[in-house]
Amino acid sequence: MDVSQHYREAWEGFWAATSDLPGEAIWDSDPSLTSVPDTERLLPHADTSLPVVDLGCGNGTQTRYLATRFARAIGVDLAHAAIAHARRADTEGVAEFAQLDLVDEDAVADLRKRIGDTNVYMRAVIHQSEPGARPAVAAAVAALLGERGRAFVVEPTPASKDVLQLVAQGPDGPPEKLRRVLRHGLKPASATEEEVQRLLQEAGLTALAGGATALAQTEFLPDGTRVELPSRWYVLAPAERRDADRR
Repeated sequence: MDVSQHYREAWEGFWAATSDLPGEAIWDSDPSLTSVPDTERLLPHADTSLPVVDLGCGNGTQTRYLATRFARAIGVDLAHAAIAHARRADTEGVAEFAQLDLVDEDAVADLRKRIGDTNVYMRAVIHQSEPGARPAVAAAVAALLGERGRAFVVEPTPASKDVLQLVAQGPDGPPEKLRRVLRHGLKPASATEEEVQRLLQEAGLTALAGGATALAQTEFLPDGTRVELPSRWYVLAPAERRDADRR
């Protein structure tokens, strides 16, 4: 299985049109607002001596933070242009970056074979994936974990659409960061909570913890309030491993 050429080109186009300046992508918030609190939720359940793979790493902002908390951090993204951004930004070489199509089962298996059991960080990937590809994205998380890995997954809920519509209705229309997302045909918040939960469960994952949160964006409302997208987070383990732990 592979993603559609249209989807691939949309992401290549988005990252090619985005500068190297921090925060230029609407979701490229500082780690203090994103991977720092996310990691605090994951760490009680995870073995930090294992690597962590940042799925859909974009320009690598969160991957570089993850490298300070885990033995090894690897950022992967569908778009070659995103990986180029990430490598340029990682001036101290704290992380590794590689292009990876998450729905390419063989490529995911090859990564798993190279690094062994690994933790996974995935922030807002399922919701913007093509509907037919979403089961494979969830399956990639499970495949990478092996037996010992744990995953942190966070996805915006459909309520995020209302927030984005509010942002788009400013006096000058959508701000440039959101306009760039829409211009390239990317569709945020297009998966329901029920779908995300079902996909994770069907992939053989079980939730160890979870709850409501908000994804901080790099745009602000006219009154200066930071745009935040209602979301839900999960800490996940292989279902059979949790069953074994209970025994």
